Amino acid sequence: MLHGPITETQMPPRPLCLPLALCLSLATVLPASAQTDTPFTATQIDAADYAGGDLPAGRSALTAKVQVLLDRSGSSPGVIDGFRGAMSRSAIMAFERRSGLPIDGAMDPHVWNLLQSFAGPSVTMAYTITGEDTEGLVASIPGDYAEKAKMSSMGYTSLAEKLGERFHMDEKFIAFLNPGIALQPGATISVTAPTAPIRGEVTRIIIDKATRRVAAFNAKGRMVVDYPATIGSSATPSPTGTHKVVTVAMNPNYTYNPQRNFQQGQNDRPLIVPPGPNGPVGTVWIDLSKPSYGIHGTPTPSQLFSNQSYGCVRLTNWDAQELAGLVRGGVTTVEFLEPGVSIADAMRAPAAAPVAEPLATAAAAVQPETTTSAPATDAATHAAPEEGPEAATNLLAPPSGDALSDALSNILPDDFAASPEGEGQ
Repeated sequence: MLHGPITETQMPPRPLCLPLALCLSLATVLPASAQTDTPFTATQIDAADYAGGDLPAGRSALTAKVQVLLDRSGSSPGVIDGFRGAMSRSAIMAFERRSGLPIDGAMDPHVWNLLQSFAGPSVTMAYTITGEDTEGLVASIPGDYAEKAKMSSMGYTSLAEKLGERFHMDEKFIAFLNPGIALQPGATISVTAPTAPIRGEVTRIIIDKATRRVAAFNAKGRMVVDYPATIGSSATPSPTGTHKVVTVAMNPNYTYNPQRNFQQGQNDRPLIVPPGPNGPVGTVWIDLSKPSYGIHGTPTPSQLFSNQSYGCVRLTNWDAQELAGLVRGGVTTVEFLEPGVSIADAMRAPAAAPVAEPLATAAAAVQPETTTSAPATDAATHAAPEEGPEAATNLLAPPSGDALSDALSNILPDDFAASPEGEGQ
């Protein structure tokens, strides 16, 4: 069940095959397991060392450090919150898969040693909040689309939410690391320190519904990034087969049209929901040649593994922005794996040919109407934007070259034999 998005201003509706918009959350959150929550500081995160075994249960400084290193490596853990959970386990599996290690999702000496390639700068940093950080906030985001359409922006509802996205953190983790500190201009807080977005070009994206991961590869078949995702649901699954990226829209609005998809309450006429990180598709829309399907951001990054969607592929806003800078319109293929086929299996097989869909027609369908003031950005020339004060994270330069490949040649013993067997959630 799908929705037809969207551009930085407005994209015309595309044909829809299901009555519900592509990616509104069902807001089904699974109950969280009881977890320990012993206080620790940013200094303790930097000093955390691995002494063997799996990551500690609950929240720990070591897990927070591992999450930052995974984030820097391109094997995204989603939000950094210090908890050992499903998204962190899936990120370790992605890192193991990329590194040629046995895939079990558990921390071990091989994973830890290879992650040190990304330990470069401190994994935390001090950040002083500025007046500019408080700009563009909104009081709340209404549920009703008619009320949303009256707003000028689907902006952040709090400074904590805005800073959380900037530093890839759960906003509650910001409060955890900064007890008693009011988030206001002039305050200096401790935050995690992800590096700048990975740059390059990916020609192949593999989407695994079973493990809820989206892996992207360059033309040589090397994994560049691997993200956690919400990928459809059993009632409204994502597409099958192989498709192509058509175009990218940054900071897209959302077109609600009850004649083409679903009707919400008494809203019986088309509405344009303004852009913003709390919009239905977050800050990015990556349009696919499969009509009205795409990969995009989300207003609820901490719930990727507990939410469901109406057919979409949903990433954190920061992961979607990074991926938008890597894809190429008309070049990058997107493969939805069949049940029982893992990303490791697909990596050993040649890329599948895209389904015979009229790419030129699909591209034309997303061109802005004559009434719009700005066109959608074509992925062939797009690079993810650096947003004003949020560019502070980019002061931390990414590792030069391919740090992981260099580390693999130096750390693993010559007779080490790895097998991808055992992959799974």
